[in-house]
Amino acid sequence: MTTIKVAVVGASGESGQSIVNALLESTNPKFEVTALTRPQSLNKPVNAQLQSRGVKIIPADLRGPSEKLVEILTGIDVVISAIYFNSLDDEYPLADAAKAAGVKRFVQSALMIVIPPRGVVSFRDKKEEILNYIQKIRLPYTYIDAGWWHQIMVPRLPSGRFDHILSPAHGDMPITLDGNVRTALSDLRDVGRYVARIIADPRTLNKRVHVYNEVYTQNKVYELVERLTGEKLHRKYISDAEALAEVKNAREAYKQNPTDIRALGEWTAAQLLYSWGIRGDNTPEYAQYLGYMNGKELYPDFEYITFEDYVKEALEGKVKGVYQG
Repeated sequence: MTTIKVAVVGASGESGQSIVNALLESTNPKFEVTALTRPQSLNKPVNAQLQSRGVKIIPADLRGPSEKLVEILTGIDVVISAIYFNSLDDEYPLADAAKAAGVKRFVQSALMIVIPPRGVVSFRDKKEEILNYIQKIRLPYTYIDAGWWHQIMVPRLPSGRFDHILSPAHGDMPITLDGNVRTALSDLRDVGRYVARIIADPRTLNKRVHVYNEVYTQNKVYELVERLTGEKLHRKYISDAEALAEVKNAREAYKQNPTDIRALGEWTAAQLLYSWGIRGDNTPEYAQYLGYMNGKELYPDFEYITFEDYVKEALEGKVKGVYQG
């Protein structure tokens, strides 16, 4: 059986952890996983935990000497970037090194909702610029988008039973328009499993791929949560104009303090809500229009976690939140 050698950048983040978990659990194909970590983070507990599970930990300065990075990546089949969105420029030297090292597939940091390549969400613009650079240097690639996570779609309960899993940026998310805008959902735990399938699939080389579990509306989410919990949820609606105003205000706040990571996060969250909640970008149909391959057609046998199952797990205390650090 062939073993695929994979290097992951950002293995300790939310997406990175899901990817590493799936790669380690896969038996066919089998993956040999290397995690590239910043030298100053080498001795962090998360790296010790990864190492104990069989992950090779290598310190790597993406902004350091290119020769060293090429040496690290030589012999690697697939490079997966799960870099945080405020560090995307680090993917340029990473792509250059991957090209020089003969890497067979480069997966840039994406794994998000379907968004127009330019003009709606600022970091999506940056990702398109990076993809253009990858294509310019003729580095083999796959671009993957993977829906809006279950973990940031659950609404707050009056009883507080979901408070332990709600992230600060998403716990009080308003309902957009009339609540009937469709959006593709996935479970974060499934994201890594999709990635493991995609990077071993020759059909997806030099393609954009869209994977998701189900399509929901916010009304459907609220109705399901009310049915399973017996609680009546508070509904706060936001109009097109109000959502645009939030984007504008958050952008101005960030421009006044561009080093404030919280301000950047709030601006990004406002843009994302406008994209999927107002414009309705995050759908399989729009992904198809943009030229993505459809994960449902590629992997009809994929057994995913439904949103209803996630809510039941949350009520039983079996899941943890994201972005709570």
